[in-house]
Amino acid sequence: MVDAIVTGAGGFLGSRLVRRLKEAGFDVLALDRTHGDISEEQLWQGLPAARTLFHLAGRTFVPDSWTQGPSFTAANVLGTQHALNWCKRHKAKLVFASAYVYGVPKRLPIHESDPVRPNNPYALSKHLAEQLCEFAATHEQVPVVVLRLFNIYGSGQRPEFLIPTLLNRIRTKQEIQVLDLSPRRDYIFVDDVLSAFAKAMDVVEGYHCINIGSGMSYSVQEIIDILQEAAGTDLPVVSSCTVRRNEIPDVRADITRARAVLGWRPEWDLPAGMRAMMKES
Repeated sequence: MVDAIVTGAGGFLGSRLVRRLKEAGFDVLALDRTHGDISEEQLWQGLPAARTLFHLAGRTFVPDSWTQGPSFTAANVLGTQHALNWCKRHKAKLVFASAYVYGVPKRLPIHESDPVRPNNPYALSKHLAEQLCEFAATHEQVPVVVLRLFNIYGSGQRPEFLIPTLLNRIRTKQEIQVLDLSPRRDYIFVDDVLSAFAKAMDVVEGYHCINIGSGMSYSVQEIIDILQEAAGTDLPVVSSCTVRRNEIPDVRADITRARAVLGWRPEWDLPAGMRAMMKES
């Protein structure tokens, strides 16, 4: 029996988690797209037993979810049901990578008990998967830790996300063009996220849904200012003042439960994380 299986091991977060677990001495089976489709039972039937399944595989880019809804449902909902069935068969724990599912919050910081109101198909698919997780933990005795990941950043992230896009403009000395400078998000450095996943291995039973964020929010303008200061540039910034569909003005996580359940807290503030990202990229 291996210690852990990581799905989505070829991705930005999964590849780093595999490396982190192996460096800590765990026997890890890394699954990526070459092993098959997580929405198909055949993949899961062929997996060996393990103590913990880190389920990171799925569709993630919000704009794509508006036009590729069935694919997101298959990967994020059906794939998670197969993962839970596998855990039940092998008496394994599931650590599930969820996302921001609260929609426009009524208060800040956002607590896990606050209303869940997905406002895009990606968030909806993640919330449906969370409901499957809670059902399995409550009625089928599958230990589950759901990590609601806020805005992750780090080197190797897909170029269409905000911070890699801005960083590329700065490196190539191009005018920085954005839709809107005002939206605020809670950004969490990838190394801190990996620490949260590792600590989730120690949660032995029940259902736990936990915010993983920094507890602070930054606007697009502030992100640009931090990046330009780190890079020593003063490039012009142009905003089209375009408000995205279902835009959320501000996001900030309450991370009290993460401290209580996981013994976790973020170690990296945003300027330090961005400087590290720029060195690694």
